[in-house]
Amino acid sequence: MLEKEVINFERTVIVGIVTQNQSEEKLNEYLDELEFLTFTAGGEVIKRFSQKMERPNPKTFVGTGKIDDINLFVKENKISTVIFDDELTPSQQKNISRIIDCKILDRTNLILDIFAQRAETSYARTQVELAQCQYLLPRLSGLWTHLERQKGGIGMRGPGETEIETDRRIVRDRISLLKDKIKTIDKQMSIQRSNRGAMVRVALVGYTNVGKSTLMNAIGKSDVFVENKLFATLDTTVRKVVIKNLPFLLSDTVGFIRKLPTQLVDSFKSTLDEVREADLLLHVVDISHPDFEDHIESVNKTLQEIKSNDKPTIMVFNKIDAYKHLTIDEDDLITERTRKHYTLDEWKQTWMSNVGGDKALFISARNKENFEEFRETVYEAVRQIHITRFPYNKFLYPDYKDAVEKDEEEE
Repeated sequence: MLEKEVINFERTVIVGIVTQNQSEEKLNEYLDELEFLTFTAGGEVIKRFSQKMERPNPKTFVGTGKIDDINLFVKENKISTVIFDDELTPSQQKNISRIIDCKILDRTNLILDIFAQRAETSYARTQVELAQCQYLLPRLSGLWTHLERQKGGIGMRGPGETEIETDRRIVRDRISLLKDKIKTIDKQMSIQRSNRGAMVRVALVGYTNVGKSTLMNAIGKSDVFVENKLFATLDTTVRKVVIKNLPFLLSDTVGFIRKLPTQLVDSFKSTLDEVREADLLLHVVDISHPDFEDHIESVNKTLQEIKSNDKPTIMVFNKIDAYKHLTIDEDDLITERTRKHYTLDEWKQTWMSNVGGDKALFISARNKENFEEFRETVYEAVRQIHITRFPYNKFLYPDYKDAVEKDEEEE
């Protein structure tokens, strides 16, 4: 009989601060996301700690009283990991580790750990390792003890390096090696991309866990890994897709996230080349998420960083089957109506009516709701790019309503 697998989640606490630039509501949104990240990495959040401060404490991130409270809770509840919502400086991490006797991580370290778990191919593993090494370098504090500090005297005249200097040199050498390896793979991938011919390239972009891979499976009849966790997709998947009789290339890319570590943006720039070289972007948004407008902003910011914010883009609002809006009772005269009370129809009357060309698309990739409208919009956009590039092919690809489905034609 098969034994049931028991997953032991690490007991963790998460910590964040309310500052001039980050309200309490915003902090709760970030801590919700941090809790989901922790769950994805294999942790269970036992408690949240927060504090109001003008700016983070340069020594311990939070105040001394709060750090003592966290330390006491960690000891009494057998907590194995404390995770901070913002990136800690090397000195903050060092000081906190002296006070709290358990693993101290920050948001960046946690995301890097999830990426390391998810990396399947040699290319993804190389990119993640490079990001980890760049993150680790300034934080080295004698993490291993294969060399004691070189002493002077007879028979002890060593290379004159301390243990920490040797460790740093090893990590720097490793970074240099990984960068060379990535350059080699980049060349191979650019050759692969150039061998794809002149087919129109479409890239799925969006926040992590918005349903890009589900949409890819639905439109491309492919079998891309899908899971309700953050960063399920790290490696770019490219498939040839045919709508009616019009073929094009569709690529599924790594999802973006708020406060994305700079090391990851740098090391994953090559993966994002698929986005850079795409002719059309499908910006997928999880409309059922309460902070989807923030997600759109984060994605646009990352697209700007990789100089891809001026490409033709279709906004695809996914997961309409899961969308729920807040309601106000008729006799409630106190509660103020906000965007969270909007119905889908009301959202469609807002700025959404002006994006993605003449309209935004509202679909459910899982249930294939409004899928015909989605197919038509993508077909027309790809067709326009294709006939601009090859005007003599115009008669091959008529308007969507006149085009014949390839399978029907073959029958």
